[in-house]
Amino acid sequence: MLSVSELSFERYFEPVFEPVSFELSAGSLMLITGSNGCGKTTLLRLLAGLLEPSEGKFKTREQPLYAGHNPAIKDDLSVEENIRFWMKFMGTRKTGLGDALCKRVIEEIGLTPVAMQEGRTLSAGQRKRCSLARLLFCDEALWLLDEPYSNLDREGIGMLDRIVRSHLDGGGACIMTTHGSLRPEGFELQECHMISGRERYAGAAA
Repeated sequence: MLSVSELSFERYFEPVFEPVSFELSAGSLMLITGSNGCGKTTLLRLLAGLLEPSEGKFKTREQPLYAGHNPAIKDDLSVEENIRFWMKFMGTRKTGLGDALCKRVIEEIGLTPVAMQEGRTLSAGQRKRCSLARLLFCDEALWLLDEPYSNLDREGIGMLDRIVRSHLDGGGACIMTTHGSLRPEGFELQECHMISGRERYAGAAA
């Protein structure tokens, strides 16, 4: 589904991270790890087509879904309105189910009690759940998730794990970044540990 070969990116003529290579097949989950500032988010943005690589290449027939670290919700819209906005914006096959789909999505992300609350009134964890709701009705087979576990409680982590597992079982693939100890449990996964350009030069100097 995705082939990455010696992919790298420079900022101000300095490499952000060491060249990255890997293969990702359907049904696979890859975890991108590394220290702060090592380029995890930059790598996902490259794979999403939001940045141009300085060197190397990647190949995929899929148009990926990129979910950034910051929750993609509108503060002046309610949870339900945010989800309806994404359903209309993404225009996926599943959105034809309309009200029934919207209700089911809100239930699955555990936000039924606050469905009519505006985004600005939600907790950080609730905002994250609302942002991740689009995973339940998107058509994209390749997901690029930037620190999806951040701000989620144990129940929220379990919710996300169920969504990702269902996606993989259906033949999809997922790449996610993580920071610290937050990581998927109970999955067979590939892991790519990234090394920043700064770490490389520090190691060489030592």
